[in-house]
Amino acid sequence: MSVSVRIPTILRTYTGGAAEVNAEGETLRDVLQKLDADFPGIGARILDDTGKIRRFVNVYVGDEDVRFADNLDTATPAGVQVSIIPAVAGG
Repeated sequence: MSVSVRIPTILRTYTGGAAEVNAEGETLRDVLQKLDADFPGIGARILDDTGKIRRFVNVYVGDEDVRFADNLDTATPAGVQVSIIPAVAGG
């Protein structure tokens, strides 16, 4: 399934400056693997060494935070938008 992936500014060096790219996969895990294959190194910025989404990275499939869905096994139907959003610290 082809989906669009919104890339945060901090990760756009991996995508040649593109704010949105296309990827394919039936689950978020598949989409992130394809994304890393197309843009080497980006996966390590999203997933930790154990293969889980990094603590300070939020990922949405459509309007749903994947941490409250099926995490990396969240379905990614054709045409859905995946958003990668780094957490912002403040004080």
